[in-house]
Amino acid sequence: FGTRVIILCRMFSCSSHRSCRRFASSANIPLQLQASNPLPALRHETILSTIGKTPLVKVGRLAPAGVNVYVKCEAFNPMGSVKDRLALGIIEWAEHHGQIKPGQTVVEASSGNTGIGLAMVCAAKGYPFVCVMAESFSIERRKLMRFLGAKVVLTNPAHKGSGMVIKAKELAETHGYFLANQFVNKANTWIHAQTTGPEILEAMQGAKLDYFVTAYGTGGTLNGVGSILRERSPETKIYACEPDNAPLLYSNVKTDYDPDGSFKEPHPLWRPHLLQGWATDFIPSIVDSAEKANYIDEVVHVGGDSAMATAQVLAQKEGIFTGTSGGGVLACALKLAGDVPQGTNIVAMLPDTGERYLSTPLFAHVPADMTLEEKELAESTPSQAPPGITLPDVTEDAKAFVSITNSEHKVVIWSLEYCEFCWTVFKFFDAIKVPYHVINVDAFKYAKDNQGNKFRSALSSMTDCNTFPQVFIDGDFFGGAADACIKFKKGELQPI
Repeated sequence: FGTRVIILCRMFSCSSHRSCRRFASSANIPLQLQASNPLPALRHETILSTIGKTPLVKVGRLAPAGVNVYVKCEAFNPMGSVKDRLALGIIEWAEHHGQIKPGQTVVEASSGNTGIGLAMVCAAKGYPFVCVMAESFSIERRKLMRFLGAKVVLTNPAHKGSGMVIKAKELAETHGYFLANQFVNKANTWIHAQTTGPEILEAMQGAKLDYFVTAYGTGGTLNGVGSILRERSPETKIYACEPDNAPLLYSNVKTDYDPDGSFKEPHPLWRPHLLQGWATDFIPSIVDSAEKANYIDEVVHVGGDSAMATAQVLAQKEGIFTGTSGGGVLACALKLAGDVPQGTNIVAMLPDTGERYLSTPLFAHVPADMTLEEKELAESTPSQAPPGITLPDVTEDAKAFVSITNSEHKVVIWSLEYCEFCWTVFKFFDAIKVPYHVINVDAFKYAKDNQGNKFRSALSSMTDCNTFPQVFIDGDFFGGAADACIKFKKGELQPI
């Protein structure tokens, strides 16, 4: 078992605790060595009941001594962001109030996280979903939504967030879709007043909460949590973060709204920024409501470079993985922490996971190939190859199968099912419109009696080649993936 084994049980939740004690004794493991997660293992009827109840985690190495900084890790939601709450709240509010019909398509304008949350909720509840998103947002977000079954309509980045909203409204009106309308929907505030705010106070376990720091985004978190804090923890100061190059709230330039809460025109101070989801090009009416209700004690600012640097240092010093948005909020919280007395408690919202930002500037400096230091480390040991498998002896039956197969088809590719080189030659032949027959020697149907490896032995005896793919044309061995590319350049494949 090695020198350290963690027992995956707890006295209050493990039904086989006696068995675990016997195992610990037989393995010579101290009984006090146990897994530290206090949460019980729960069974859920659907993924939707796992939304919320995200952990509040203390930042141990980045905060000043004596100041307690906690982060609300919304990446623990099933699709990795705080917007899972919003998505569930909007749909269930609409269902409760008769605003949505069974099977009706849902449409929403989103920078990604709301769209991903809605794609999950709609998939679980059986609603088709269409997300409208500017083409400038990270590619992984649109792929996640499509993977969940959603359609993604991309808009011109020059039209900004307001253009996304306009397009979503157009689609809703034209096709009879249900418009989620997160920027004005009452459910946005309601869900955070029902869940996020009470969770934070519950996690503080009666300790005084001195500061709550959050980006404002659509305004749901700010407004919902703000209402709870003003009611149950009125001494808590609420700090709202915004990009330093798009200081919409700080400018005091107000947004005008239509009676339904929609903005009339974009904000003149908005500029493109790196903090996806933080501040669109207008002040949402929900944010305006929070400001009028005095839920904002101070507006603080951060730049994209600082946000990215903080996100990375949080990952490397604390093991907490968040994106640029979370890095920006924490940067503001840590700056605040440097100015407050010891014993102060600060809670900062981390809205999502860093995986949402792989194609953004947050990861631009992270190499895919080994660095010089990593190469030196790799070269510090021999890199001994693992032993190969012993192939069975060549049989006449296997040689006959290979020969007959090659004779029955003009082009035969002998391959492995999940071999990237084999996929390359498939795609290449597809591109040049060469039809081919494939035999995957490691396929399940050739596993019995080691038949697939018998074919490998037969092939090796005929071609003196042990790698895959192996291509035969008109019964003759042609080569592999690289050979196909080289011979195509020479014009030797064109006659096929």
